[in-house]
Amino acid sequence: MATDLSDLLAEIRRLEEEIENRWEALRQSFDYTLEGHRVRFAAEIRRLHKRYRTGLLRYIARARPFNILTAPVIYSMAAPLILLDLCITLYQYICFAAYRVPYVKRNDYFVIDRHQLSYLNGIEKINCVYCGYGNGLIAYSREIISRTEQYWCPIKHARRIRGAHARYEHFAEYGDAENYHAHMKRLRRELTREKQLLDRGDSGPES
Repeated sequence: MATDLSDLLAEIRRLEEEIENRWEALRQSFDYTLEGHRVRFAAEIRRLHKRYRTGLLRYIARARPFNILTAPVIYSMAAPLILLDLCITLYQYICFAAYRVPYVKRNDYFVIDRHQLSYLNGIEKINCVYCGYGNGLIAYSREIISRTEQYWCPIKHARRIRGAHARYEHFAEYGDAENYHAHMKRLRRELTREKQLLDRGDSGPES
């Protein structure tokens, strides 16, 4: 079973590399480069993008009435999302330091770059920033919680779950009473080793 899982994980890593290679090919085909957090398009491409931008008045006039009516509901989630961000960040600062668990770096999960596209109008850019922040926050929070789960309760569920986090496959098998505590100690040591490796180059989460 362990060998089969190792083979599957190796295949996942190979596929991730292939995906990254295809992303690079797409970047080249749409003629943009990445410079840190900035996306650089050629001047000619930027001018072309602006030709496809929908003006604000026309955008609002063409919007479905239900889209306009539900917009306040969507944006009402901003407050609880920001509260979650503050709470989960404070949580990892306090608890992960005590557990010797590596901090989760925000920059690995928050990618806000679609507002740099010239073919989006002001409303579309705000929407993209909001969605990028919301989805980044959920991914960031999930990684924090998955590290907590690895520390406190690294046991698989009895039945298959959808969208399991990346650490889940390394958890102890459900019902394996004999090996559970040794397995948990090993996974805790792995978290500590992760922290030691990260501490050599970074002392805390990035903002």
